[in-house]
Amino acid sequence: MNRRQFIARSALAAAPVTTPGLLPGNEIASASETLVKTLYDSLSETQRAGILFPFDHSLRTKISNNWHITKPRIGDFLTADQNAMVEEIFLKAHSEEYAETVLNQVIQDSGQKGFGDSSVAIFGEPGSGDFQFVLTGRHCTRRIDGNSVAGKAFGGPVFYGHAADGFYEGPEHPGNAYWYQAKRANSVFQMLDGKQREKALLEHEPADEASTIRLKRTEEDLPGLSFADMSADQKNELRAVLNDLLLPFRKEDRDESMALIEKAGIDSLHLSFYRENDIGNDGVWDNWRLEGPHMVWYFRGAPHVHTWVHISDPDVPREARA
Repeated sequence: MNRRQFIARSALAAAPVTTPGLLPGNEIASASETLVKTLYDSLSETQRAGILFPFDHSLRTKISNNWHITKPRIGDFLTADQNAMVEEIFLKAHSEEYAETVLNQVIQDSGQKGFGDSSVAIFGEPGSGDFQFVLTGRHCTRRIDGNSVAGKAFGGPVFYGHAADGFYEGPEHPGNAYWYQAKRANSVFQMLDGKQREKALLEHEPADEASTIRLKRTEEDLPGLSFADMSADQKNELRAVLNDLLLPFRKEDRDESMALIEKAGIDSLHLSFYRENDIGNDGVWDNWRLEGPHMVWYFRGAPHVHTWVHISDPDVPREARA
């Protein structure tokens, strides 16, 4: 058992079975929330001044493809035991199948300090009301909130990416942790007929920035091919792709995401691919987007993978979802 596993198991063993303000009425669904509480309780006054904020602080809703939510880097700012807890919080936010792959992506993209180059913030107080733990760095924004944020899968927009084979990856994206997702989306494109491809294939990709996942449009404004205009087998394949996109994440986040997508109406989704920046001009579209009035999943594979995700409850007022 390594240090990270020892710290995590010790923290979980010492934690209560249920914690007020996490998932009321249930046992704690994930070890991540429990470990956030343990981390919070372990912080010194100096550490608290650097990474704790009120729950309604504006910084909580920020997202970027390469940023640090607080100035301190955890490798220098937190103790070895606290760093082990943060790493385990991150791992437990992902599925067992993909957790180590995703951790290695963060390490690889973070330079010499590896995972220690990440930064964290905690908004609110875990165990006593609304809270959110946010971890950021290059190609990473993850949120742990115990369902504190109403109507938001993952507790709000998240970002993931990978530059596995240098800044400019080749058409096969060797070693990329997330390229499989583009291959799955392209499997749907291959099933489309000529007229459907005309609707689905657009010339220019959206901007690579947080504004691209703001939920502003009505269904009538959405570009691309509507799910409603697909055949039964195409719809089944796209549903399978949605499930595969969610595979890296823990089960409760996968389930919540699919429930919100279904609630909003999966027929409202539109699928778009972009000719622009097709690496190798091979017709395997590196950049694509799955979008509805209540969600955006925007995958950019050029020059390397950047992915923006925002899934919201249609019953939550739009101003609360922006």
